[in-house]
Amino acid sequence: MFKGLVALVTGGASGLGRATTELLVKQGGRVVICDLPKSPGVELAKQLGEDTTFVAVDVKSEENVKSALQTTKDRFGRLDVVVNCAGVASASRTYDFKRKQPFNLEVFKNTIEINLIGTFNVIRLAAGMIGENTPDADGQRGVIINTASVAAFDGQIGQAAYSASKAGVVGMTLPLARDFSKHGIRVVTIAPGLFRTPMMEQLPEKAIKALEESVPFPSRLGQPQEYALLVQSIIENPMLNGETIRLDGALRMQP
Repeated sequence: MFKGLVALVTGGASGLGRATTELLVKQGGRVVICDLPKSPGVELAKQLGEDTTFVAVDVKSEENVKSALQTTKDRFGRLDVVVNCAGVASASRTYDFKRKQPFNLEVFKNTIEINLIGTFNVIRLAAGMIGENTPDADGQRGVIINTASVAAFDGQIGQAAYSASKAGVVGMTLPLARDFSKHGIRVVTIAPGLFRTPMMEQLPEKAIKALEESVPFPSRLGQPQEYALLVQSIIENPMLNGETIRLDGALRMQP
């Protein structure tokens, strides 16, 4: 199934996106790695070889995403899968009563713009290219996989912006799946819990240990490769559509 498959992965040079890129290439796929210019995307593409290429992309930019899709077409001739992993985290109380200071509205806007609008920007532009594919026996032409978070359901104190952005991704999953159903394009969202990504590894080891203990089982941070395995399963299983799947070791975050 993966031999010759072409995927575009945003945030594809690190964390969940990198693990996804590596797995898809290992399985015989070809990947367009989309990430910011300062990312290790160039080095990763060199490491993985001719089945990958890197394109510097800010997912908020229509021009950047169109350029990435043109590179996909020029290099590999088609697009079968999109995996949206690009995102940012922000944390702040809505109002700091000690400092008498409200949440920075620009931070809120930026979080929504990258995590939600950026994800939609990639979807709306990539769908046309996926729709050009010849359908398989099920009538499927491709699949779009998004990344939300368990914070979409049980966000913690200080996560108003982040939770709102990820809840938006969850909320548009079913409408998108319905929208694309006649064209054979599936849409599925993954909502990860606590994963060992570069963002998480900035925390002190003591803090990481405390977070691990909050996960019922297995009581540890998820590995990016486990996210990638779910991406693989979604691609392989044509009945998965219009759904958000929690990947969290039974974690339910407390306030």
